[in-house]
Amino acid sequence: MKTSIAILSVAIALTGLSLRATAQSSSADSLKARPSFSIGADGGFSAGSFKHTNGWNIGGSLQADIPIVQQLYFSANASYLNFYGRTNIDGTGVSSPAIHFLPVKAGLKLFVLSDIYVQADAGAGFILNKDEVGSQRTAAFIYSPQVGIKLPLTGNSFIDASALYEASTKYTSGVDNTKVNFFGLRLAYGLSTK
Repeated sequence: MKTSIAILSVAIALTGLSLRATAQSSSADSLKARPSFSIGADGGFSAGSFKHTNGWNIGGSLQADIPIVQQLYFSANASYLNFYGRTNIDGTGVSSPAIHFLPVKAGLKLFVLSDIYVQADAGAGFILNKDEVGSQRTAAFIYSPQVGIKLPLTGNSFIDASALYEASTKYTSGVDNTKVNFFGLRLAYGLSTK
């Protein structure tokens, strides 16, 4: 009987401590436990041989994050990016057209610290003006590792800021500068569902 009371007392004490610790967890943790949606402004600059024909980019994106297990999320993202063409490429007087790019990706997001995450996405990148650019293919495989931070605001809203590298396979066989490779930044406003 005394052993049962002692075990019950310890169980109640541990439950109380657990509830107190849960109540003191940050609002960021409570936001992360739910599906969320965000809309962002995206920008960046070209990398690799792609930077010789197209420079910086600007655009926007929509993203959804769905929890799988604690700290791990399924992520889906669609963006529109405009890669501005360079003028007078390598002093030749030739200019490159802008590329209108639509990447559609899915992947995993893992919170490694309270508000800091790493994310890996893959999908397809579509060139919307293929004929103007002179590309053989409209779509190519893309992948994108990134790191970011999710900062809670008020209620169920948050700011999501991330830095990424995105790369593609070739849009024209045998031509390296038809890979769309770039470094980018995303600054988004988001809402978690209740």
